[in-house]
Amino acid sequence: MEKDTPQKRDIIFYIRRFDPEHDEAPWLQQFTVQVERGMTILDGLHQIKETQDSSLAWRFSCRMGVCGSCAMLINGKPALACNTQILEVTNHIITLAPLPNFAIIKDLVPDLRPLFEKHRYIHPYIKREDLEEMTNPTGEYFQSPQELEKYLQFTYCIKCGACIAACPTMATDREYLGPTALAQAYRYNTDSRDGGFKARKDMVEFPHGVFSCHYAGECSRVCPKGVDPARAIQLIKRELVLDYLKLKRHKKPALALNPSEREEQKPRTLAPPFTVES
Repeated sequence: MEKDTPQKRDIIFYIRRFDPEHDEAPWLQQFTVQVERGMTILDGLHQIKETQDSSLAWRFSCRMGVCGSCAMLINGKPALACNTQILEVTNHIITLAPLPNFAIIKDLVPDLRPLFEKHRYIHPYIKREDLEEMTNPTGEYFQSPQELEKYLQFTYCIKCGACIAACPTMATDREYLGPTALAQAYRYNTDSRDGGFKARKDMVEFPHGVFSCHYAGECSRVCPKGVDPARAIQLIKRELVLDYLKLKRHKKPALALNPSEREEQKPRTLAPPFTVES
């Protein structure tokens, strides 16, 4: 290899390997990667696979921090490999492992099926009683910018599993719904167009549900998209307690607007003046 320079240096990768078809237990393998400024963990993994060990397995797709596929444990912290630059994490050694609290399919590939099963369980979609309007819509449901703001940050979840990997409750209770599903339950319960609070209430307050959260806050700390699932879980708890005490205000879901009403609700904006004279 070329001599290290401030722009290019050798970094040692310790990668946790495990192939259930051949290995009895996980083991660490060492690789040396020549790294330059701007290289991400994902870039380093590709270099290892192309030049040192083609059997190395991990999951990736978009390479842009959008799909969440490449989440893994990077120096002990759950993060996305595609938007974590190597030289911003270390100057010498880096360790990679699959996300904790998941079964391992192979090497850095976790089995995310429990995440998606629990996500589906909480009915992550708009639920309403007016099924005719849902199946044969006559207009859009009105929602103000203020109503959108109440749940907007929770729509940024990309289902990467980082929050579940960091959750201490999940480490001791694999049946716990987890921060991903519970944050999405709050997201839809808070949506002014949704009427599914009563149905989701029974889904989240069972023994492995929302009240199992210890409020460690690690789920929010590691989220690569800035979502705060710990806050969502506490807000769900508050809503459930208020509902139990019959103090919760239940609002009817937003109604569908007819075409004339939609025109009235549209913001009135004017085009900016020309900046160059013709």
